[in-house]
Amino acid sequence: MLKLVDLPVLHKFTLYRTRTNYYLIGRDEKKTFWRILKIDRTDPNELNLFEDPTRYTHDEITQLKKWISRGNQKYGGLRAETTCYGIIGFVKFLGPYYMLVIKRRKKVGEICGHTVYGVAESQMIMIPYPSRKTIDADSSAERKYKKLLNMVDLSKDFYFSYTYHLMYSLQKNICNTERGKIHDETMFVWNEYLTHGIRRNLRNTVWTVALVYGFFQQTKCFVSDEQFILTVIARRSRHYAGTRYLRRGVNEEGSVANEVETEQIVTKEVPEGQKIPMTSVVQMRGSIPLFWSQKPSVFNPQPNIILNNKDRNYVATKLHFENLKQRYGKLIIILNLLKVDFPRQVKFYTLHLAGKHRENILREEFEKAILFINGGTRRENHLKANHFDLNEHYKSGADRAFKLLCADGKEALESINLFFGEVPSGIGADRVINDTFFNSPILNQDEEATSSEQEALKAYIFMRQTGVFRSNCIDCLDRTNVAQFAHGLVALARQLQKLGIRGPPIVDKNNPLAKKLMEVYENMGDAIAMQYAGSDAHIKMFSALRGDWNIIKKNRDKIIALRRHLYNTFQDSEKQNAINVFLGEFKPQLGKPALWELRSDQRNTMRNSSNLNINNLRPNHSRSFSDNLILESLDPKELVQENHQPSRAGLNSGWETTSNGGWETTSEVGFCEAEPSSSRVHSVIRDEDNLRGIGSRQMFLEVGSTSDSHGLEDAPGLSHSYNATFITAEEMFERCSSTSSDLIIEVPSGPISIFKGVSDDFAQWVEEGRAL
Repeated sequence: MLKLVDLPVLHKFTLYRTRTNYYLIGRDEKKTFWRILKIDRTDPNELNLFEDPTRYTHDEITQLKKWISRGNQKYGGLRAETTCYGIIGFVKFLGPYYMLVIKRRKKVGEICGHTVYGVAESQMIMIPYPSRKTIDADSSAERKYKKLLNMVDLSKDFYFSYTYHLMYSLQKNICNTERGKIHDETMFVWNEYLTHGIRRNLRNTVWTVALVYGFFQQTKCFVSDEQFILTVIARRSRHYAGTRYLRRGVNEEGSVANEVETEQIVTKEVPEGQKIPMTSVVQMRGSIPLFWSQKPSVFNPQPNIILNNKDRNYVATKLHFENLKQRYGKLIIILNLLKVDFPRQVKFYTLHLAGKHRENILREEFEKAILFINGGTRRENHLKANHFDLNEHYKSGADRAFKLLCADGKEALESINLFFGEVPSGIGADRVINDTFFNSPILNQDEEATSSEQEALKAYIFMRQTGVFRSNCIDCLDRTNVAQFAHGLVALARQLQKLGIRGPPIVDKNNPLAKKLMEVYENMGDAIAMQYAGSDAHIKMFSALRGDWNIIKKNRDKIIALRRHLYNTFQDSEKQNAINVFLGEFKPQLGKPALWELRSDQRNTMRNSSNLNINNLRPNHSRSFSDNLILESLDPKELVQENHQPSRAGLNSGWETTSNGGWETTSEVGFCEAEPSSSRVHSVIRDEDNLRGIGSRQMFLEVGSTSDSHGLEDAPGLSHSYNATFITAEEMFERCSSTSSDLIIEVPSGPISIFKGVSDDFAQWVEEGRAL
């Protein structure tokens, strides 16, 4: 069987510099070959890349470095700049280009033998050699853009793998037989824009990594002498991504706000060399797919819901569900957790109550949209919806409400099934290599798998998931977390059954396995809430299920609500700007208004390109402060909508030992691969399309270069009466690693926002809120 460590994948890179060029030298994990990428530093306005297709041995690369150094000896020779673990991308604001690299990585888990890493530290490096022109280009606007991009902290909740398509579910990774597809362009790859230029010009992904933003936690479970690995992954979509009040509902392309795919994988441990029994279940969350919005107000923590009724044919809503069917299968099961109310209709105006159950305006319109869409499809393709007021059911008891959620999850699971198969360790690596190198003649004849090896890499597939369970509340955060946990718990019982792990029913809140799963889903909920709303998730319902809801936790939830309200009011706009630049929604240009000079409506509709004009879908409204109502005018004209083709991505379609010893980490606290420090450590960037790429050895034809700066040194279903033990990935890797304590990175417990640089004014508001 092919070993993952033997694959021709570049794992570690060292960046060297001369006055006129950067040389990025990468090697595979076993140090059997080296490759070189040359980056020109003489042009401050263009990014020129030159890739050498030659695969060098250790002796050859050593001699080559000496040769380059001798050619530049008069000007300082060849100096080591930094060591890294992959290119995140390139960015250009108004001045020079910058390169963003992974400075440190941490191991967070394994899937089918493929190692999954989290970004522990990133570094931004200016490409051109410092000159008068680059100094002049360092304007206040340039510094603002860099500061803005610094708000996106890549060391929080960004994950990648060199040999596994982490942007896809387990089912798609195993069942997909496509070749030559550019996977980095899919909806769950957040640095797609950053890497677009280098991928297009070099025609490979050898030098870059695909970053998935969301959540990853892996735990080893021991229950009555049975061992299995529980993995929960959340993948946040980059389409229509943003902050809570600036990204609501659906856009004209059918993408919804806060869209997150959650995958729950259970793997049975077997002796080495045997095929691995694995199961997975995928569910997703996303904002209500209608055109609606809310305007944050300092004085109103529950802003009015403004619904637009002009999209009478629900074109965008239909696009959204067509996209889900292409990604997951034809059966879409919807759990709508919105509250119930009875709004009044007055002639041509709708009165939107801003009170306790203001969500009902969305609930009713969502029901109408589903009925309208089902009316135009065959019965077997109908959307199946359950409108479940979780808050109302919660009033009659948390246990009763949770049982109803589990019953709904069980019914959904019986319809859409789950993925179950037996797969060899390292499956899918051949496709990753094929797609990584595209059409480049990198793989030699002797590296291709033999027929016996190909047979060993085959998987046995017994069951596939044929649809998806979609849940939402108003924010797709707190109530949705509970609903997804209920569905995950029901799925876990079915997964263990398929793996042959027997025992009493899993769906029992006192079951230690259920408690562990609840903890994982709470952690995921906190991470997703921090990313979208700037605070932890509310814990009221989870605490009620555990029976520990008390005055302390009530006050904690009040503080979370206040913190979320203040953060959304004062920080959402700047945070949205950072996301827009990171994802390429806004590209700075000389002579054009800066991002912060645009009106909020211009910033939020920058990339509307379809015929469905979202500006025409924004409601015209006036505010009545006396009765706290929104009067929404209804336009009698119906818009002509054009049906767009949805995009495709989704379900259908050991531990590392380095030369320095094993020092890897987990999803919580980890051992990181420490590298020499650099005087230029930043986080985040962007890239453009002005790239040129050519082949090979002419990249070394430079006569010499100058340098006046100093370089860095290279451096089962069992009740609570049974014994159950859980070991986090952190502990597993720690036991299998030999490392010194000075390599340990302290990571605070709980989720951390990836957005840093919060203003002092906001911090003061939070402190005042706590005092109140």
